[in-house]
Amino acid sequence: MRGLRSTGVLLLVLIGLGAYIYFVTWRQPDPAQSTENRVYKPLIADEIVEFTLKAESGSVTTARKAGDTWEIVAPRTLPASIPQITGMTSMIAYLDVVRVIDEEPTDLAQYGLDSPRITVDFKVLDGRSFGALHVGKRTPTGASMYARRADEKRVFLIGQHHEASLDRSTFDLREKTIVTFTRDQVGAVELTRGRERVAFKKDGGRWALASPLAARADFTVVDALVGSVEVAQMRSVATDEPTPEDLRTYGLDRPSVTAVLDVQGTPFTLLLGAKADGETFYAKDASKPTVFTVENLLATELTRPVADFRRKDLFDFQPALANRVELTRSGQTVAFERVKGDGENAEDSWKRISPGPADADRTKFEALLTQLAAVRATSFAAATANTGLRTPVLTTLVKFDENAREERVTFGRAGTSTFASRPDEPGAAQIEGAQLDNLLTALDELSK
Repeated sequence: MRGLRSTGVLLLVLIGLGAYIYFVTWRQPDPAQSTENRVYKPLIADEIVEFTLKAESGSVTTARKAGDTWEIVAPRTLPASIPQITGMTSMIAYLDVVRVIDEEPTDLAQYGLDSPRITVDFKVLDGRSFGALHVGKRTPTGASMYARRADEKRVFLIGQHHEASLDRSTFDLREKTIVTFTRDQVGAVELTRGRERVAFKKDGGRWALASPLAARADFTVVDALVGSVEVAQMRSVATDEPTPEDLRTYGLDRPSVTAVLDVQGTPFTLLLGAKADGETFYAKDASKPTVFTVENLLATELTRPVADFRRKDLFDFQPALANRVELTRSGQTVAFERVKGDGENAEDSWKRISPGPADADRTKFEALLTQLAAVRATSFAAATANTGLRTPVLTTLVKFDENAREERVTFGRAGTSTFASRPDEPGAAQIEGAQLDNLLTALDELSK
């Protein structure tokens, strides 16, 4: 009997635990769907079509819905930040009462609600009336804030974490993106920096320098420049209605940089002015009056030296796509060609064509190709004088992409310095001497 009683008790416990789990855990209403403690009910965020927000700073902003989007209509007409606006309307619609403090308050001053720090008044689509939200002091613990609806007497608490969403200035709510485009839509860039003009053009997905010299451009660096404009945001607004004196003060009467980006045939012009502080510069969209500040990163990208934009790799080819290589030293040319593998999963090989036909050591030759592809400039010289390139130490020709493309690079030495040049680019590139030494050693090994 004792065992039976124990089993029965255990069974009741299990039944009770199961019921608890079912009703308390599984059957609990979703907090996101619960409206019991909502400040405003019934209300959903999409029903709000206008609101006026008075922030603690005194900034008053009115935003109004126009179709599927929003715009700021006061203190002046401005494009609105949709994420900020929708965050605001969602917060209002789904704001919960933490706890009611006083149903019939006689002294609003003790809660800071006689002169609220923050006020949000709003309108809904069908004209229903909801009292404006008044937010007063923070509670002594700082975890909550006193609040009330203007059409109700009761004072209640709302979470302090809502303050960041509620206490928004006009600048917080306005759109801060300077220009809207994606970097793949940009086909040309021109930077005017005093008397210097730096221009790039995109051709077949590749960037090329067009001014002050014609040369290959480093795609990553130019793309970073374009990307820095794409993601640029206003850090602050200096003025929406600058006077000529303002423009002089902000260094925008004579911009340090004028950047023109061709966005699918439409030019966008950004002007960079004087430094505002240690972290920002003044700037403006040339088509709009507003003067704003931007981060130093954008200024850094716009003022890079021309050499930074040049492609540092002397060769563009990929070793796996090379078909023929010619290496000329001391008047003698050694030529190699790729031999396609015969049969399933067969690997290609390399053969020396001249001066004497012979199979090339595949491992050594592929190492040579890798070394060629890795040759990089450390700096650039404007001319080939005093570079040793008129009497080259080594000249290389690489054909690739089924012999559809070729690249020729010449190497020379002047004293302890080593240089390289391409016929399609001006001047010379200085490289590390060890790179040329390694190429010559590899050639000696393959010529045996």
